[in-house]
Amino acid sequence: MSFNAYPRKKGEKLAPLAERLAKLGLKRDWDYVLHLPLRYEDETALVPIGQLEPGRSQQCEGEVIRSERIRRPSGEQLQAVISDASGSLYVRLLHFYPSQVKQLSVGQKVRLYGPVREGYFGLEMLHPKIRTATVGTSLPTTLTPVYPAGEGITQNWLRKRISRALLDVEIKDLIPTTVLNELGLPHLSDALRYLHHPPVGASLQALDQRSDPAWLRLKFDELVAQQIALRHSRALKAVYRAPQINPQTHSITDHLLDGLPFALTHAQKRVFSEISADLTKTTPMNRLVQGDVGSGKTIIAALAATLCIDAGFQAALMAPTEILAEQHYEKIAQWLKPLGINIVWLGGKQKAKQRTQNVELIRSGQAQFIVGTHALIQESVQFHNLGLAIVDEQHRFGVEQRLTLRRPVDGQMPHLLMLSATPIPRTLAMSYLADLDVSVIDELPAGRKPITTKLVSLKRKNEVMSVILQQVHEGKQVYWVCPLIEESDKIDLTAATQTYEELCAQLPSLRIGLVHGALSAEEKQTTMLAFKDGNLDVLVATTVIEVGVDVPNATLMVIEHAERFGLAQLHQLRGRVGRGAQKSFCILLYGELSETGRERLKVIRESNDGFEIARRDLEIRGPGEFLGARQSGVPLLRFADLESDAPLLEKARDFAAKWLQESPDEAKQHAKRWFSGYENFLEA
Repeated sequence: MSFNAYPRKKGEKLAPLAERLAKLGLKRDWDYVLHLPLRYEDETALVPIGQLEPGRSQQCEGEVIRSERIRRPSGEQLQAVISDASGSLYVRLLHFYPSQVKQLSVGQKVRLYGPVREGYFGLEMLHPKIRTATVGTSLPTTLTPVYPAGEGITQNWLRKRISRALLDVEIKDLIPTTVLNELGLPHLSDALRYLHHPPVGASLQALDQRSDPAWLRLKFDELVAQQIALRHSRALKAVYRAPQINPQTHSITDHLLDGLPFALTHAQKRVFSEISADLTKTTPMNRLVQGDVGSGKTIIAALAATLCIDAGFQAALMAPTEILAEQHYEKIAQWLKPLGINIVWLGGKQKAKQRTQNVELIRSGQAQFIVGTHALIQESVQFHNLGLAIVDEQHRFGVEQRLTLRRPVDGQMPHLLMLSATPIPRTLAMSYLADLDVSVIDELPAGRKPITTKLVSLKRKNEVMSVILQQVHEGKQVYWVCPLIEESDKIDLTAATQTYEELCAQLPSLRIGLVHGALSAEEKQTTMLAFKDGNLDVLVATTVIEVGVDVPNATLMVIEHAERFGLAQLHQLRGRVGRGAQKSFCILLYGELSETGRERLKVIRESNDGFEIARRDLEIRGPGEFLGARQSGVPLLRFADLESDAPLLEKARDFAAKWLQESPDEAKQHAKRWFSGYENFLEA
């Protein structure tokens, strides 16, 4: 029995086959050729029943000597005993069809394939693959591929369709043979046929670990295609002209620098210098500034904006949430309004009259710096002369949103500056950011102390109350973060509202506030300002406070059910404390821990280094989720792994650059073969 199909509700119809195949990315013959197996089953040999080994998937053949249907509280089961000259094996089916009852009737000869395990009565197979064995039934000569499959799409159908595609498609090798020989890689057609139908004797270990030369060939092609696509994307951007931002005088920028109550770090000065140099060019800047939590990215963005304003252009900053956009607006307004800059805010929940006024100020050019959410990219918003688009937490936006913000007007495209508090590991930057310039703020402001992180079981939650009391009695403030707003039947997590009520009951002398996503923007703003102004001792919140809140007096962060958060998110949340010169702490309260959850919490406890945490996060989560690439349009790697295939990535990058220079048409043909359909997104 095959369990490829997902369970459907009674009476629910399957979507048309073409639609289900499209979800798997299967439209053209070439898509089927690249639809590679998840794993393989070795049905090329028969093992005598007496020699079967528990813990391994194996194939055997024998006669059914007993078969019965047994009623259990959980439902009816089918049990059978299969024997050959060497021994007997139990077979159990917890769900079965009438055809399987017939297959396993006494006297039938059957061939079984599946994992063998120790059962109550001896060796057994649970839900093996069952075939009726007749005299002269031959064994396969290749390993059996098991493919990713969708609803109602069987393995047999996929195998036949892929075999047909392999016959119909001309698999032309575009990469020169000399390069393949240097790297010890097979021809593409040989590699693909080998991967779909590995011969008897092929190493299952090498295939499963994707270290076989055939797999390496596919990975190399994919990495080369990605590098070409990203480099081509950079060349496309060069077609547009950007405003040359090179003001004769920098009065606003100079005044901003002179009036800051702190000195820029060496890293901030270096990054600002890199941005300033980009802005003087007519090629659109495409720069990512990455820096750990609290490294000072916002002031760099503000300084870049004032350079634009000094040159007579507008600047805009887009943030992923209303609360973060408002916080950016307030912080930047404190710096710029005293300098006479007209800064406006634009959000989805703004009152219609205020919004209409601000949209008109933007259109006329009277608004010099605009801060907002996705509201900035609505059709009604027309910039007068946008010189610089700034995107904060860029991985939270889809590509189309970034494209819309910097859409060209009369052939002129604004410069783009992206900010990220998620440091990106070197291999990821090499692979996904080949079309970006990356600046790193790798230095925290003076006086910042590392945060001490403690892991505490939820069973000891009450002990944390005394720690909170101690911090508040010393004049400090506390965050308590929960993962959900309300109780869920599916996930047993403590809700923010319930935790708020618990804390109010157990700590009646403290002033406690509550913030979560279901509140209106006004309610959230009021509570957060009260916390910021010191009118609340404890702020209970969901992850709405993950980015942007700056309260130097907050020295303790408690994260409830920390095992439910990703590494980057835990690091971001922890970064809400330790923003002053005082010693700060983070308590991670954990419930039931999976292996991955345990690994995550160990990493966050042992390191305050954002880059090391990001590297480990990449190992645990993979590049797509790490970058937000699943909705960003970045061509995701299907086969290559950035950690284990880093040496192959370096070779692919060098070859792609050379190939584009020497044979650009062939190089682009190769990229299109791999990333067809990404043409527009590659311009983001």
